[in-house]
Amino acid sequence: MALMRRKLLYPSIASFLLAGVAPVVAEAASSDDAQINALRSEMLQMRREMMTLKHQLAASETNQKHLNTRVNEVAGRHGQHASRIASSSYESGVQFGEQAPRKNVAALSGVGTPPSDRGEAMSWKDFRAASAQDEEVQIGGMRVGFPKGRFTIASEDGAYAFSVGLAFHEDFGGFMGVSPRAGEHKGDFSGLTENSRRMRIPFTFRYKDWVANVTPDFGAGGADGATTDQTLYEANLNYAGLHNTILTVGYFQPRVTEEDSESSNDFEMMERPVITNIVRNIAAGDARFSVGGLHYDKRWWIAGYFTGQSFGARSSTTSTYPYGITDSQTGATFRVAGRPYVSKDIDVHVGISAISAFKVAKNASGRTTSFADTPEVNLTQTKLLGSGTIPNVGSVWAAGPELGFRWKRLVLKGEYYHIGVTRGNDAANAAQRQTANFEGYYGAANYTLFGKPRAYNIKEAAFGAPGVEHEFDPAHGQWGALEISGRYSVANLNDTAAGVHGNQQTVWSGGLNWYPNRHFRFMLDFNHFIVSGNGQANGLDGYGRTGNSLAARVQAAF
Repeated sequence: MALMRRKLLYPSIASFLLAGVAPVVAEAASSDDAQINALRSEMLQMRREMMTLKHQLAASETNQKHLNTRVNEVAGRHGQHASRIASSSYESGVQFGEQAPRKNVAALSGVGTPPSDRGEAMSWKDFRAASAQDEEVQIGGMRVGFPKGRFTIASEDGAYAFSVGLAFHEDFGGFMGVSPRAGEHKGDFSGLTENSRRMRIPFTFRYKDWVANVTPDFGAGGADGATTDQTLYEANLNYAGLHNTILTVGYFQPRVTEEDSESSNDFEMMERPVITNIVRNIAAGDARFSVGGLHYDKRWWIAGYFTGQSFGARSSTTSTYPYGITDSQTGATFRVAGRPYVSKDIDVHVGISAISAFKVAKNASGRTTSFADTPEVNLTQTKLLGSGTIPNVGSVWAAGPELGFRWKRLVLKGEYYHIGVTRGNDAANAAQRQTANFEGYYGAANYTLFGKPRAYNIKEAAFGAPGVEHEFDPAHGQWGALEISGRYSVANLNDTAAGVHGNQQTVWSGGLNWYPNRHFRFMLDFNHFIVSGNGQANGLDGYGRTGNSLAARVQAAF
């Protein structure tokens, strides 16, 4: 080995000596061509030696420091002659300073919680921090990686970035024991059916703290493949340059109620409790035009939005009678939440949500509203719970408290909401001049059997999904994460004194959720529902209806 090193060293010393006399040789080129040829041979030998060292440097990260030292020694021996060679016209195809792709691999990238079901509007600072924690490959001045589990291409400093994600929920299952009473219609309660509940593809475009999110949703609310459901989930512009603050304008899902603040990838059950679904759709819900913002800290969270129509709500408007919507809705949402006590094993959540449609949309029938929903499973188009159409509406509002408690692996939470419908000046009778009042509530319990238990998400003021500590690997005894959930939910839409002949729905639910890794989830839910009669003898639920549903969901989240 020593002999080989001496052999390599002798040409280097010779090339150094020749480099010192190169200008003299060049001036005497006309008289001594043999010396010029010898000089060129030495120069080529030196360049081959340096290129070999640089290739070794790129191929072996473990010897990187040692090889850098050797490259510097070679460059130092040849002095300025090296820079002349780099810019020489000889062998112009050889380039110095080439960068090999650099790779930063985060161990166990499938570990953690599911990515969000919407575009991420984090600050530039948070984005760079997330990028540093996840797997990425750097090629030239661009980085390709998966911050927070979402495919992202970004400039080296993260100022420019493009992300694309996926929220895919495929539901299948059926109903049992939903027989109608005499004279009633059966309704859409199949023994086995399916529904592509969500097929969202979030696209996020970033320049520093300015973020644009566009998320189409090709899923269906309750009828698989319904073309009217293949629409937009969000399209908004966000500014996240203020400390822990996100300002938003555009089509958006304003956060109201604890359940609605969670990503659907984090739900304990397949669907929200019916009362929170009704409340959010008063003036929020998916793809609602919104202007507002949120601010969060470790111990508190606050958000408020001015809202208008939902995307597509005015699509029925025509130039001929009955015109469709002739005056759009305006409203607002407000939510504040806090954590009065926090420790390693305990989290206490308290909050309040309020929402109002100051002015409901006007159509050929005037200003009307209605409330209805399915029995907390979207495998049917039939809505047994309903208020019917409520005429002569002035405004609609709802408000109520949120409570949550975590002790180690156990999470308990519940919400109550009161809904009020004030009336206008076009009453057909005395009852239609009275304010209609409705209410609903739920209580839920969740326990993580294995995996990292549910934790409080300060950016949503809600409890997130459990975390996968070890990806599914049965050969090594690793099974991901598993949780069990139960819920009791009630919604009452009946107020005969105000001329509203609605009904009441009660749902008992239980479910299991398994996460083999952060990107995939399998859910199994059983619901038992009890719906009181609505007085419509020839309808779907004139005398009351009970039934059961068993449903499963496969989920992919990126």
